[in-house]
Amino acid sequence: MTVLLVIAQKDFRDEELFEPLQVFQSKNNIATQVVSNELGEHVGMLGRKITTNKTIDDVKSSDYNAIVIVGGSGSRDYLWNNETLLKLINEFNDDKKVVSAICISPVVLAHAGVLNDKNATIFEDDESIEEMKKAGAKLSNDGVVVDGNIVTAKGPQVAKEFGEKVLELIENL
Repeated sequence: MTVLLVIAQKDFRDEELFEPLQVFQSKNNIATQVVSNELGEHVGMLGRKITTNKTIDDVKSSDYNAIVIVGGSGSRDYLWNNETLLKLINEFNDDKKVVSAICISPVVLAHAGVLNDKNATIFEDDESIEEMKKAGAKLSNDGVVVDGNIVTAKGPQVAKEFGEKVLELIENL
């Protein structure tokens, strides 16, 4: 089992990457791969760093069991309208793999068209909420929402729980 985690090259939310990553890595049968739009070192909003050796353009959905889109302010600038990422999300969804996003990144799922008539949650940001509504998502105020193969979460305070829900779905594939 392999989980693909996607971060913005700048200003991803640290907890939303590292807490789910820790959940996945605590399981011996789960491998992880972190990618971004650019190679190299990336710095989160709180200063934690991670280095990527693959970009979104380098990955194939067939190599992974789940995709996790990490939030943070950089998501709006670098991920929301990334055509390669939107296509990748649709491939995961079409194959009934786990598709997940946290904070303002559920908008990426909305832009990919996978949230129409789905229960979802998002960080309370006016623009994000508007994008979700336009895409037909049924918004909930819960911290983490699971609807079929899709997991959405509000923000850093539920990052660990988000990782656990994604893991639970992967293990039940």
